[in-house]
This record gives sequence, structure tokens and C-alpha cells, in this order.
Amino acid sequence: MDEIEIKTLIQIIKNSNDIVFLTGAGVSTPSHIPDFRSPTSVNRVEETYHLPVEVILSRDYFYEHPDIFYDYYFRFMVHEAAKPNIIHQFIAKLTNQTHKNVTVVTQNIDGLHEKACDKNVLTLHGTIFSNHCTHCFKSFDLNEIIKLKPIPTCPICHHLIKPDVVLYGEMLDQWTLDQSLKAILKADTLIVLGTSLRVYPASGLIRYFKGKNLVIINKEKTPYDEVATHVYHTSLESVFTKLDEYFF
Repeated sequence: MDEIEIKTLIQIIKNSNDIVFLTGAGVSTPSHIPDFRSPTSVNRVEETYHLPVEVILSRDYFYEHPDIFYDYYFRFMVHEAAKPNIIHQFIAKLTNQTHKNVTVVTQNIDGLHEKACDKNVLTLHGTIFSNHCTHCFKSFDLNEIIKLKPIPTCPICHHLIKPDVVLYGEMLDQWTLDQSLKAILKADTLIVLGTSLRVYPASGLIRYFKGKNLVIINKEKTPYDEVATHVYHTSLESVFTKLDEYFF
């Protein structure tokens, strides 16, 4: 990204009052959380379990084979020691230290936006930090279920505990989806970060944007590049380091 492009992005953010950041796995990879849909991750999982990721992370498989599900989940999905990177930090500072109305709509379940003290985060696919008993619905935090490994079961009723993440075969939380749509509909700028925009229904949210600036920053091309007002195929870390230096 050259100086003209970074200055253009700076002006877009400066002149925007209502900003929505739609974030995907590429936002968390600088925090050493691998994209589980990347070819490397998929190959590693399939070599280990001889099953597609989509099967292991499905609702039916969770109930039928909780031992294998949780073995995969704790090995590949839970990164409790991960820390927010410059991207999370910049968005949180933009939320907390300016008068702009900023909303994060994220496909990530890692909780890093919240760890960065971002106040307005909508988690489309849930979070690893929230869990519940499938029978009595008692809530458990991440530390509690880690202590209950290898297969977390409720200490009260002894039924299976499920992470509050959206598995294949499950619907998104309707309230979260509605709030995401409302935020995007009223935004003057939508900035898409680190997502291929190929996973529905998250990718479909783009169609509801009616504002002025649709910015996509992703290493690879996306299906929405042609309709975006600004597209940058570059490193998110380098972009947000420059943005942070300018704004803060």
C-alpha cells in the first residue's frame, strides 16, 4: 500500500461518522491464531482426524462424538493466551477515543476484539469464552471448561457442555444478526478486513450496505472486490500500523 492509498484511507476514516468493521480470520492471524479454513490448517486436520473440518465442527458430530470434537476444539480452536494485535487495538481506540460511532461485526470466535476493550462487538459465530450445559443450561466460562477436559460435562447434572459457538448445521443468533444488519444499513463506511467473503450468511451482509465507502482489505481477492469503492490486497498489520501512527 503506497502513501497515496494510505492517505485516502485516512481521509475516509476521518470523514466518516458511522463505521462498521466486518472482520474475519485474517485479523487474528497476526496474533498467531491460524485460519482454520486455510489449506495448511485443513490438510493438518484431515491428516490427523481423516475427516473434513466441516464434519468435526458440525452440530450432529458434536453430540455423536464429543470426544473427537473436543480433542479438535481444544487443539485447534482455543487460543486463550492469544493477545490483541495492532488491528484490534486500533479499532478499539477508534471506538473509545473518538466521537465516531464504531461497530465491529466479526466472524471470529477468539474474543480478541473484546480483549482489546472494544465496547461494541457483534460476534456472528459466537465466542469460545462462553459455554452452557446442554441440559440445565448453566453457564461456564472458558477457564471452567478447560478444567473439565477432556470432555467437559456439567458438575451439577453431568450432561455435556457446549461452547457458545455456531457449528455447521446451526443458525446464527437472530438478535446478533439483526443488530449487524442495522449497523450496516446506517453506516456511511463499511471496512471489510481479513475475510474471503465466501461464507454465508456473513458474506451476504455486504448487500445491505447503502453508504458511501465500501473498503475491502484482504490478501486475496474476494467476490465483492468489483463493487467495492476501495480494494487493497495487502498486509493488514502494515496498514493498521500506519493508521495507528497517524490517528494516535
